Amino acid sequence: MPPVEDPSETTRRLRPVAPESRRGFAGASTEAVAAVTPNPVHSWGAQHTAGGSFGPGRPRPVVGFGESEAFGDPARTGWSGRLVRRRTVAAAVCFVLGAGLIGGAVAGSWLAGDSGESGEPGTYAAAGGLWHSVPVDQLFPPTVQGRGAGPGGADRLWTRIAVAPDSDCAGAFDPLLGKALAPVGCERLLRATYTDATQSYVTTVGVLFTKADATAMRSLETRFDKDRLDRRADLMPRPYAARDTVAAGFGDGQRASWTVSVLTDAPVVVYAVSGWADDRTVDEPQSAADATRSGATTAVAQAGLGHEAKGLADRVERGLRKSVTSSPERPS
Repeated sequence: MPPVEDPSETTRRLRPVAPESRRGFAGASTEAVAAVTPNPVHSWGAQHTAGGSFGPGRPRPVVGFGESEAFGDPARTGWSGRLVRRRTVAAAVCFVLGAGLIGGAVAGSWLAGDSGESGEPGTYAAAGGLWHSVPVDQLFPPTVQGRGAGPGGADRLWTRIAVAPDSDCAGAFDPLLGKALAPVGCERLLRATYTDATQSYVTTVGVLFTKADATAMRSLETRFDKDRLDRRADLMPRPYAARDTVAAGFGDGQRASWTVSVLTDAPVVVYAVSGWADDRTVDEPQSAADATRSGATTAVAQAGLGHEAKGLADRVERGLRKSVTSSPERPS
């Protein structure tokens, strides 16, 4: 007598099923299921006998792999050959475009003044030798356009009135500024003095080529930024006063505003110092960073002398970068 059926099943005891209801997957009979049950002699663990058969008298099973549709017979796959060629060409085009974009981005970043963590070695070395290879009119153009460089975004135009002979750095900076710059050394100093279109202001812009490597320049830039050395009135560059020009009386007492920029992708420090062209003295000079701030109300700020120094220094720096990227002496 069969046991009484219980509505629930467990893994230890299953409900009996009538013989006629024993069907396999998708309605297959138990006989059909048994027919496709793997033969143990065809398993990976079966003994392999000589003659290429598994077990005595049994043929060796053959396992086949289908061909790839993309790389099969062209007559059967149709577009496979063309597809491969198209993909190859597309990959080559992407590589060329990518290389061009990366190269353009590097050059554009340098021209725009984005120094990054470290400069490219060839560019850095080329910049260090510009003082003896670039014509003066290229580094200090006779006229400099300053679109949007004035107060309120006004355009400026500067005209060069004097160029100093290239020299060392003796007497070019206030003593404390000279001491701050001493760790990077002085390879050569180039200077020029400009006046604005109305000859109301005079500005000396200088390019100091140092002897330092990229690490030393980054260290100097960090110190200037951390200690705000570019805003201290006792660390100012000195002007270049040329005889028989509107800048003839442009001395230390006439300095009104200044800026100092330490580059990290070139062994260069760019600076500028501005003042009035009528030789008036300035009791409280103000850095360009402070004089160009929105809402600044000092006489220096209201006159736009901070914009004179910063605007001219920025454009000379841009010209320097352009000279590096186009220099025939740039190392490969």
